[in-house]
Amino acid sequence: MGWFDRYRRGTFDRGIHPPANKHFSTGSDIEIVPCPERVVLPLQQNVGGPCTPVVKPRQKVTWGELIGRGEAFVSSALHAPVTGTVERSVMTTLANGRHMPAIAIRTDDPGLQRQDLWDAVFGGPWPKDCIGIYEPQQIHEAILDAGIVGLGGAAFPTHVKINPNPQKPIHTLVVNGCECEPYLTSDEQLMRQAPDAIIAGAFLASYAVGAQRVIIGVEDNKPEAAESLRQSVGRTGIEVRLLRTKYPQGSEKHLIKAVVGREVPLGGLPADVGVAIGNVGTMAAVARAVVRSRPLTHRVICVTGAGVAQPKNLLVPIGISIGELIDYCGGLTADAARIVAGGPMMGFAVADRTTPVTKGTSGITILTHEDTATAAAGPCVRCGRCVEVCPMGLVPTKLAQAARTGDLRLARRYNILACFECGACAYSCPARIPLVQWIRAGKAQVARSQGR
Repeated sequence: MGWFDRYRRGTFDRGIHPPANKHFSTGSDIEIVPCPERVVLPLQQNVGGPCTPVVKPRQKVTWGELIGRGEAFVSSALHAPVTGTVERSVMTTLANGRHMPAIAIRTDDPGLQRQDLWDAVFGGPWPKDCIGIYEPQQIHEAILDAGIVGLGGAAFPTHVKINPNPQKPIHTLVVNGCECEPYLTSDEQLMRQAPDAIIAGAFLASYAVGAQRVIIGVEDNKPEAAESLRQSVGRTGIEVRLLRTKYPQGSEKHLIKAVVGREVPLGGLPADVGVAIGNVGTMAAVARAVVRSRPLTHRVICVTGAGVAQPKNLLVPIGISIGELIDYCGGLTADAARIVAGGPMMGFAVADRTTPVTKGTSGITILTHEDTATAAAGPCVRCGRCVEVCPMGLVPTKLAQAARTGDLRLARRYNILACFECGACAYSCPARIPLVQWIRAGKAQVARSQGR
């Protein structure tokens, strides 16, 4: 029995198996996008509160300089991804449709190019043992100062997760290398090309949070990525666990179930079962912040799909526009129909190509007319498929009904806030009911009612 066969067992209940469609960009080496002439940086790029600007128009800033301070506990700092001049404050639209104040910077200096930039961000040697070199508090402060958030798409401030709590001690750090969203391959390619940075960051994060065990979960449709990590582990004691490919394996609660065998209680957090969790890209950012004192200014994203001429995995500065990345990849094809920030299951359709890449932008998927052709929605046939596949064990039709009728009591009764909008229900619905859109609207109604 081979190494991969021994670990092909972890999974969770329910879920779906949509076409992976990762062939567009799988194995495509990460390319470094040339420095743009201008970047636009929304003040809120994380779950929680926005940051407060600490720069003024016409001020000169350098790459990595602090330009926004995260003052709330659940917030993150913002740093200049280029060297340039701050422009007047602007408004921009995020991929989810929210309008947000932003800091715009006009580039004065192209800065590091190609290989030099890669070496600064991911390349070179990384320590495999931080004990005696960095103290837990030092690691935590470096993560906070660097403005690191979850790079898998959730964008939750990492310093909040990597923060010891005596009331909820952490025994295991789970690192998310699943990348279960169809089409996207940026995490997979990062695991192939920069495993040492990921391993170093995982070791540092586990030491800071007090975890005695580190497990990296990788779906079994990425054997090369898993092998790359395994070769990099060395004598750190970090485990690389191959998991069954299923969507949404990358959801933190379901990854914990697959890897540790523990169920996070409804409405609870990973810390409630002694687990901290972070994405592979986040772990590489932790290593960069601690070892090289570099903040989060760049990230790897995937531009993919049949609607773009040359799908690629790219290292990009935060704040570059989606349109510039599409142009770098050869532009749209003749049959391109929809630009999605993220993947097709949980992403948001984008109408404005000037929408900036944020810390939470995991990819850009361009779908064709054939990809987006769907039948008109019909009435619910009560088949129960949405219930069968919901990884949270919810009743999506009841949640959609509550949203349509404005029945907040029903919405709360059926735990609408527990839905994380994975889209498994809508994907499986034979009536093509837009369940996720209705549930998203219902969650907004509940949030507004709680804010009154």
